[in-house]
Amino acid sequence: MSAIQFISVSPDELQNKIAESVKSHLDEFLKHFKPKQPEEYLSRQEVAGLFKVDISTVHNWCKSGKLTPYGIGARVYFLKSDIEKSLTPLNG
Repeated sequence: MSAIQFISVSPDELQNKIAESVKSHLDEFLKHFKPKQPEEYLSRQEVAGLFKVDISTVHNWCKSGKLTPYGIGARVYFLKSDIEKSLTPLNG
């Protein structure tokens, strides 16, 4: 059976202990927390300029499934994160 012990602590000391405990838990949480960055969309022209290719090449990459296009009306956009993921390392 466990015994209950009372420890005499001043209110300031108790407040400091609680603040230290909360701060240590928040620091631990923030180590694992990664804030979500807003997705950046690029147009066909921006993708073509990024890779220094023609827009028709970007269109062919879409048809072959290398890039996933997103659109609103007649406008076509690409997620920058998808473009970075589509890059593959070269053996050489």
